[in-house]
Amino acid sequence: MTNRLSSVLRIPAVYRTRRNHALEHATIHLLARRFSGVSLAGRSDGRGFYLLGNVRTEDVEEAAHEALRRLRGGERQLAIHPNCGTNFLTAGVVAGLAAFGALLGPGRSARSRFERLPAVLLASTAALMLTHPLGSAVQQHVTTSSEMGELAIREVRPVRSGRMHLHRVITSG
Repeated sequence: MTNRLSSVLRIPAVYRTRRNHALEHATIHLLARRFSGVSLAGRSDGRGFYLLGNVRTEDVEEAAHEALRRLRGGERQLAIHPNCGTNFLTAGVVAGLAAFGALLGPGRSARSRFERLPAVLLASTAALMLTHPLGSAVQQHVTTSSEMGELAIREVRPVRSGRMHLHRVITSG
């Protein structure tokens, strides 16, 4: 990792967000194991994270505390989630670049571009197939940090009820 990226990742607000992102993922992993079939989504920031899903606030609080304990215990894999937006962004960028690369070349006519369509589809499909491990690596090294340090859960509260419940997990440290 370059020194510049490393220094950006250590900016306090960025570092707090990365730790909260890891805690969000770990919490979602634990809730998904407990309540199979429930849809869950989260969004992290420097003060904690939001969790959207049909689970009780008490269950979110219990899972968040267990997630923090398990991350501290070395279960770093809980910080990585296959449905993280980082994976989708990584896949989109790589597939887009692959498609763009396949479109480059001689010929400016609509026919020559159309003739390159199979190459574009093949390049973007291959890129999508290769991005899963890349997205996980980006999560592990850039968008999350499983080093919990002095992170503490201060409050877990409901924000909204209804068809989908929204919870706020507030952290400090």
